[in-house]
Amino acid sequence: MSGAQLRLGVVGVGARARLATHAGAAGARVVAAADPDPRARERAEELFGAAVSTVADHRDLLDAGLDGVLVLTPDDRHASVAVDLLDAGVPVYLEKPMATTLADCDAILAAQARSGMLLVPGHNMRHVPVVTEMRRLIEDGAIGEVMTVWCRHFVGHGGDYYFKDWHADASRATGLLLQKGAHDIDVIHWLAGGHTDLVVGMGALQVYGSITDRRDNSDRRMPDWFSYDNWPPTALRELNPVVDVEDTSMLQMHLDNGVLASYTQCHFTPDYWRNYTVIGTAGRLENFGDLDGAEIKVWNRRTNFEPEGHLTVPVAGGIGGHGGADASIIAEFCAAVRGGATPRTTPLDARAAVATGVCGTESIRAGSVPVRIPPPVGPDGTAAAGGAAPAARDVARPNPGVPDPEKEENSQ
Repeated sequence: MSGAQLRLGVVGVGARARLATHAGAAGARVVAAADPDPRARERAEELFGAAVSTVADHRDLLDAGLDGVLVLTPDDRHASVAVDLLDAGVPVYLEKPMATTLADCDAILAAQARSGMLLVPGHNMRHVPVVTEMRRLIEDGAIGEVMTVWCRHFVGHGGDYYFKDWHADASRATGLLLQKGAHDIDVIHWLAGGHTDLVVGMGALQVYGSITDRRDNSDRRMPDWFSYDNWPPTALRELNPVVDVEDTSMLQMHLDNGVLASYTQCHFTPDYWRNYTVIGTAGRLENFGDLDGAEIKVWNRRTNFEPEGHLTVPVAGGIGGHGGADASIIAEFCAAVRGGATPRTTPLDARAAVATGVCGTESIRAGSVPVRIPPPVGPDGTAAAGGAAPAARDVARPNPGVPDPEKEENSQ
């Protein structure tokens, strides 16, 4: 297999399906695609060529002799698809977030453990050049030992990206602290070298909840309605029929290695980018811009206000989506299938990002009470191997409308 062209499948030919077009550069080709929507199956032929085999049900791919499958479905379908594939002995690339509940995450982990199959979480932000360069600076000791990290995410396209389809429906998405925040929560974990074990959240549906113009957009895809002219946010039209997720969220995190972190996102800002600040025992670094042309500034001497910093590191983006990160992570998956690479993100890393988003959302909807992150749960209902001992939950006022990881794990 080391030199042969890999045969890949794709499940879900939606907004992220273009990710699979990078397979060719990685010595692979997409030969089969599954999607229940006939229009999506037609799109598969446009993306991957007329020779691609298309089916409605992902289970029809289980015996297709594929070397790996990219799971790019809506997130609430990740678990059912990934478990079927792993149990069938198929290596899986699983788009982030891993799932929308902790019960589903743990079901995926259990399937990976019993099958022994490769599972690569699609946390492509670990491949974005500005993030990899910050990681290199930290590992090189540019700021000493990391003590605190925070991220401000200006989601300027949030109204179009998340409030006109299923992402706006908490029953399917849980919340945008998970859906959108899983990117940055994972980056925070990677830069800090630990996983969150306690969260406190605050958030609200500040703008989009008051817009009454609604439409079922299931007959369209996001590029059909996206426009920079959709401004100001209060002028947006044709929102999803159900809008009950927060458009502003703030999260405070305690990590298992003692690092303190914060994450904030707003979905009605005019600009779109993310800003990380990392402070260590011997300095601070911060990025300005997050794709091609970005800079990272480092302060490592005591000073008053010094906007230029003491070191400036320019960052050149790569070719393709997310500054080359999409091509890089597909190449990593293909190399891992061949046995020649260790993925940067482990399944437990992916579960930690989901857990932080889920528990942070629970905290918000329970009145900003602290919530401890429960460890992975094995098939027997006890803490999975490698997980921390169960900690007492701090939720004093549970909200029946919020996904409760413990209850969900007991009911599935």
